[in-house]
This record gives sequence, C-alpha cells and structure tokens, in this order.
Amino acid sequence: MNRKALGKGLEALIPEAPSEAAGGLVRELPIGEIRRNEEQPRSRFDEDTIEELAGSIRRYGVVQPVIVRQLPTGVYQLVAGERRLRAARLAGLEVIPTIVRDVGETGALELAMVENLQREDLNPIDEARGYQSLMELSGGTQADVAERVGRGRSTVANALRLLELPQDVQSMLSEGELSAGHGRALLGFGTAEDVLAGARKAAARGLSVRELEALGRGKRQRKKVTRKRRTEDPVLREWEERLQRTLGTQVRIEQIGAEGTIRIEYYSDEDLERILEALGTLG
Repeated sequence: MNRKALGKGLEALIPEAPSEAAGGLVRELPIGEIRRNEEQPRSRFDEDTIEELAGSIRRYGVVQPVIVRQLPTGVYQLVAGERRLRAARLAGLEVIPTIVRDVGETGALELAMVENLQREDLNPIDEARGYQSLMELSGGTQADVAERVGRGRSTVANALRLLELPQDVQSMLSEGELSAGHGRALLGFGTAEDVLAGARKAAARGLSVRELEALGRGKRQRKKVTRKRRTEDPVLREWEERLQRTLGTQVRIEQIGAEGTIRIEYYSDEDLERILEALGTLG
C-alpha cells in the first residue's frame, strides 16, 4: 500500500526543472527583501545543521528554491525553506532562487506545515502548534486539518493534546529531552505538579515510554491507598499543594498526633539542587 502523501506535496510546488513551477517562475530575489513568517510552525533550528547546509551552498549553490508570497505592502514573506534561507545568509549569498506563490495566510501556513512534516524532524510541540494555528486560521476541525496536511485525524488529535501539558514540560518536548510518547503518557499523571515531577524523573533517569506509563499506573494506585491514610486536615492539604507548586515536585505531609514528616521527592543531583535553591527562597 502506498503511503498517503502529505497535502499536495512539495513536488507539486517545486518542479524538477529549475526554470518554471506550478504557480510561477523561479526567480532570483535579494535575500534582504525576504522576511520570515512568524507564524511558521518550526520554532527551533539546529545551528550545526544550518552550518553544514551553508557549507554545501558555498560549494554547490542553492539547489532547491525557497517559496515566498508577496504581501500587499510589497514585502516578500517566506512560506517554505527557512533553513535554506538562513544557510544562504550564513554562506554570504545576496540573492536566492525563489518561487513566488499567490497564497493567503492559511495557505502559507499549510504549505509550511507540509514541508516540515515531510522532513519528519519537526518537534512535537511545534507540530501541535502548527495544527492549532491551521484550525484557528481556517475555522476547520481536527479532521479538516488532518485532511489538508495528509495526516490521520487521530494523529492530529494526539498532537493537540500535548498542548495541555504544563509549559515546562512542553519545553522539554521541544528541546528533545522527552518524546511525544512521553508527553502522552504524562497526560494521565493528574495534576500539573504530578506531570512536571513525572517529566523530570523520566528525563533524569532516561525512562522509556513504557517505564513512564508504568510509573504513572503505580502513582495512581499509591494515590488510592494514600488517600485513605492521609489526614483530612484541610490546612495540611493546602500546605502540600502550596509546596508542590513552589518546588515543582511531589510533596507529602504525614502527621501522627502532634508530630509528622514532610516527604519531598527529587530525581537527580540537579533536581535536588534546584529544590534546595527553591527552599532557600521560602525563608
């Protein structure tokens, strides 16, 4: 069975012949006249990869043109090919081969998503934000967006769920510390404090997705037992929640009579140092 193409595919946008393209001719545009699209899906670029591409461009030139659209102001806005544009600037080029497409804001974002998804190295949060932006711009549903970019509806739905994670955890997915699978496993951890603590433990210990899922199941089972044993004192429960928000990790207060213990979890030497610094701010 043939793999379903992503959207129209870049092959429909960039021809084999370097002289013409569907929707316009290839032309040389001054790099200084092209502005990046702040709404484009990719937010992070590997500088080493850009440097390698710049080296290739110095030797062979830009093989594949970038795609732009012309705004009503006359400015050219980049639609696809930001890595090529960055590398061309780094290589010292003054002009770059370009295809000018007559597309609106939604079409520009769709083409940017198609290019990035075909390269299959878009980080999970950028991918999710790209789907979200397409939904907002087009007013479409998850199914509509999935059809536009050639992905399954469940793929889009699962990606969008990652945007429910706390910002600190989203950053860990963006930076490659955790995978999309880790993110989906963390969604079942409960509170934001539980999710963040689980994410830090997974990153510090190098847990696989299955190990993280098992950790989540164990945590839910322990919570059932702990809920029966914990004090019903609302003041202690409030202090637990306040400490968890402040320290970003699991905190348990257990009281027997007038005495008790405070249990604070940490998952690495760096995590312990972070918690100790946070405790210092409480004084």
